[in-house]
Amino acid sequence: MDNENLSLLLKFLRFPTISAHSIHADTMQKCAGWLGNLLQSVGLHAEVKPTGGFPVVMAKTPHDPGKRTVLIYGHYDVQPPDPQEAWLSPPFEPEVRDDRVWGRGATDNKGQILAHILGVAKSLKETGTTPVNVIFLIEGEEEIGSPNLAAFLEAHRAELACDVIAISDNGMVSDFHPTLAYALRGVAAMEVTLDGPSVDLHSGVYGGAVMNPATAAARLIATLHDPDGRVAIDGFYDSVQPMADWEREAARASGVENSDIIKQTGVPELFGEAGYDAIEQIGARPTAEVNGITAGYQGEGSKTVIPAKASFKLTFRLVHDQKADHVLDLAEAHLVRNKPPGVRMKIDRGHSGEPYFSDPMSPDGRAAQRALAKVFHASPVMFREGGSIPILTDFKTILGADALLVALASPDCAAHSPNENLPLRNFYTGIELNQVLLEELASVPSRSDIHGYTGDVPPPTKDSLTA
Repeated sequence: MDNENLSLLLKFLRFPTISAHSIHADTMQKCAGWLGNLLQSVGLHAEVKPTGGFPVVMAKTPHDPGKRTVLIYGHYDVQPPDPQEAWLSPPFEPEVRDDRVWGRGATDNKGQILAHILGVAKSLKETGTTPVNVIFLIEGEEEIGSPNLAAFLEAHRAELACDVIAISDNGMVSDFHPTLAYALRGVAAMEVTLDGPSVDLHSGVYGGAVMNPATAAARLIATLHDPDGRVAIDGFYDSVQPMADWEREAARASGVENSDIIKQTGVPELFGEAGYDAIEQIGARPTAEVNGITAGYQGEGSKTVIPAKASFKLTFRLVHDQKADHVLDLAEAHLVRNKPPGVRMKIDRGHSGEPYFSDPMSPDGRAAQRALAKVFHASPVMFREGGSIPILTDFKTILGADALLVALASPDCAAHSPNENLPLRNFYTGIELNQVLLEELASVPSRSDIHGYTGDVPPPTKDSLTA
């Protein structure tokens, strides 16, 4: 066990960098400073740069115009740990047990981005250089939708110019199996509030004469899906493209069975859109999800009231060609059309991010596949990731670079949940993966010379992706 690198990870995890909670603003600044010092200490030029919110940590190797440039992206902010009582050990007092590191941020994203930092550090220590120019861009607002990063990219476009972007902020399809995600779902959020009576009412005195906002919320939520799990919002699927044949073949080749998803989630059985396996539903099909419902008395025992209001939070996961604003327009029209009588409705739109799609058979995609195969000693799986990294479309639009999503997270890492963890072998393998990935990316021709380049990865079912 590499005690020095593990010690750095544990120090990183002790910062409660919850970007959603303003009380942690000072901790966010301290963690950014700690990261900047770490990057500077391993031989990079590092700066902690302000934004309209929490700072961005940027670091670079000395620039060599004869080398390609790879930007490595990650984030130091984490999700709230609630419910804290469900943790087996305190979320910000990381522990090592069962060959895993347990703590909030272990996988998402501190463990994964630190592996890349330590990979570059190891290359610099061993050879004094790296095979490509490296830029680290580590933000503190990913978990709240990266509200200030697009403006930061615009302001620092020249400094961040790169050939390709490497990211490890996603999961493997199965335990320790090399995985390259070529697509991510987008996200669009909204909150719906239903107001009824001016105050909570006695349910005996007024029950039956007024609409109960909690009942209205339940009725409205029930209109979002048909009995088979398909989203019932008019026009929701109009721009959704079917999976290509090779994509369905790749999904089947992943080895992920429906039974694996049942085991990972603990549900008694699966339920989802008919005609698709779970792995396809997760990555390639859009969704409408209820993330929270609030109404009425929540304390011990009963309190016989008709609540004055009810609310629920929705997110829509979007696939390639769907647009967040358009989906929110459709959803809002659906909710207005289906609002039960007797309540007033208020809809507040939340954060959103567009879906991301790239070609895994590009020269850089093939280089990533070669790196994964060398490090994990197995053929990598290519698949659509169900989660979202909204900033990827801004990277593409502003920097003109595609992203390679090389996973280090295990399927049971519990990201966003209690008892988040990272297997130690994933952490140490990530350090090696960084070194091999940069070597492989260095072998890819520059953009001007890329026509006709195929690399040495055997061709997939189809030689190139058709979106």
